[in-house]
Amino acid sequence: MFTGLIQKVGKLIGKKTRGDGMVFTIQHDAWDSPLIKGESMAVQGVCLTVTAIRTGEFSCDVLNETVEKTNFAEKVMGVPLNLERALRADERLGGHIVSGHVDGVGTVLAFDPKGADWILEISCDGPLLKGIVPKGSIAIDGISLTIVELRAKSFTVHLIPHTLANTSLRALKRGHSVNLETDVIGKYVQHYLERLQPATGVTMEKLCSAFGGV
Repeated sequence: MFTGLIQKVGKLIGKKTRGDGMVFTIQHDAWDSPLIKGESMAVQGVCLTVTAIRTGEFSCDVLNETVEKTNFAEKVMGVPLNLERALRADERLGGHIVSGHVDGVGTVLAFDPKGADWILEISCDGPLLKGIVPKGSIAIDGISLTIVELRAKSFTVHLIPHTLANTSLRALKRGHSVNLETDVIGKYVQHYLERLQPATGVTMEKLCSAFGGV
């Protein structure tokens, strides 16, 4: 489990095909405690396993299933990659609960400044939008962010200067793709309601209405 609070921004220095997938090698600054072979690492919001460790870098296997469901196929040498080690039981839970299981890929429609902040608009498929609610949480390339506005085919988030300066989002441009993971609790609620609805008629809209449109 992760929190969506990025700890380091690494750099892709190796990308090669191996069997039914690829191997990524990522360069990074030193960690407070050394990496351990076999530990989980969120790379651009994708939970991967550290398979090899060398000074200032590590490698991880990426299955074809992962390549197909994320933006990893587009990554070229030298691109920045958000890194977060798995949450320990004795640590604070900042951000929100992030599983590292990407739900789909979105496309940057706009990325514009507003005062000191930036507004990022992302389009995505209808099934993904169903799991997104205003003021809810979403992980974009592994970063925990809050939905500001939900539109017919897109949504927006606002970025403070610190987030922009300390994550890979600083390299985003219109047309770029991003990994998206919707709120894990919301996914369970949505799945439960979809299975419950034929028998009871309960819908998300009815629940929202019953609680004053929240």
